[in-house]
Amino acid sequence: MELSINSLAAGIDTVWVLLCAALVFLMEGGFAALEAGFVRSKNSLNIIMKVIMDCTVGMLAYFAVGFAIMYGLDKAGVIGWSGFFLKGDMEYLGLKIPVYAFWLFQAAFAIAMATIVSGAVAERMKFMPYLVFSLIATAVIYPIAGHWVWGNGGWLNKLGMLDFAGSAVVHSLGGWASLAAVLVLGPRTGKFGKDGSVHVLPGHNLPLAALGAFLLWFGWFGFNPGSTLSGLDLNIARIAVNTNLSAAAGGTIAALYTAVKWGKADPSMAINGALGGLVAITAGCAFVEPISAIVIGGIAGMLVVFAVPLFDRLRADDPVGAIAVHGVCGTFGTVAVGIFAEKGGLLYGGGLGLLGVQLLGVAVVSLWGFAATYMLFSALKATVGIRVSVEEETEGLDMSEHGITAYSDLECNPLTALGPVSTLGPLPVGQHQLVEE
Repeated sequence: MELSINSLAAGIDTVWVLLCAALVFLMEGGFAALEAGFVRSKNSLNIIMKVIMDCTVGMLAYFAVGFAIMYGLDKAGVIGWSGFFLKGDMEYLGLKIPVYAFWLFQAAFAIAMATIVSGAVAERMKFMPYLVFSLIATAVIYPIAGHWVWGNGGWLNKLGMLDFAGSAVVHSLGGWASLAAVLVLGPRTGKFGKDGSVHVLPGHNLPLAALGAFLLWFGWFGFNPGSTLSGLDLNIARIAVNTNLSAAAGGTIAALYTAVKWGKADPSMAINGALGGLVAITAGCAFVEPISAIVIGGIAGMLVVFAVPLFDRLRADDPVGAIAVHGVCGTFGTVAVGIFAEKGGLLYGGGLGLLGVQLLGVAVVSLWGFAATYMLFSALKATVGIRVSVEEETEGLDMSEHGITAYSDLECNPLTALGPVSTLGPLPVGQHQLVEE
């Protein structure tokens, strides 16, 4: 059979999307390593289990319900109502690739959004209620926001909102959902003193966290360029370069700022600064120049340094910095499109039109993520409960929830692990300033 140009192009695009879907799915391994490194050893298996279950429960929920809500037919632009279990005619999507390839790519995005929250609620949340959140997040919370921005006739899409790969839909949504979750859940035992002081509860393995960050960075080359859905789109090269430059700028600024402020470059801030740069550029990677990507990433890296201690002062206990990295930088990156986009951006003569749409879009998506998660966690708290007991938290969730430890050959005193740390060495998630104060 003679191969036509169209079938060859479709084949290339299909392979490209499947490859990028695999890269995005690999990011779950990055999340697992990052979050495990940022928590104490007695909770490291528990956080990895949460990430694994995002992949299992979340994938099934997105297959059964989430994809249909996100990409189903809808006249009102609010919620989709077709394509459940990937059934039915989906020609209305206008895809040049099989719907299965498209679904796999989008499913990897859905579970990433849920996993953002897993790190924020680490070290004190019950395992089974978290599974309920993961299921509802991938079946309903994420798909509704995705439908508004990316779906067939979504109302924010019609307004012209630009969010190429998900600074708002994935990261702002997940970041502000994380804030709602930790506010309902409450802080870890020993995190805050009765006098209002903030105690450092250092993660057990920063090299593991750094490895997770590298895996996430690598996976982002599927996350952003893959959102073209075409290996024949030559803009994938600029998207990849913008992604890389923004991460580099974020990590550089965070490291240099902490070196100047505290006399030592903070590894955790460098890690989260680079991730903040990746989050921020995700919305505009296809629409901005490389120099703009550097500016966006640099600002994001600085925002992380300021945001982490700010949320500590607000008593929002986030062991991995998810709210700062995903919520703050995702919001900034979405708004930055209205400033730096070559077509329609404020600095390129586009006026305030696009900027206004971006502000409205990210505000609505963030509010939806916060409100939906707050209500869900409140309902779970009032019914089945969401926190482990103080005794279980002291013992560690690896043993209390799963009956096994990550490091069986090491003895540790869980009581001393709850106390403050007085050293000025590298501390997780940028805690030098808390000790300094």
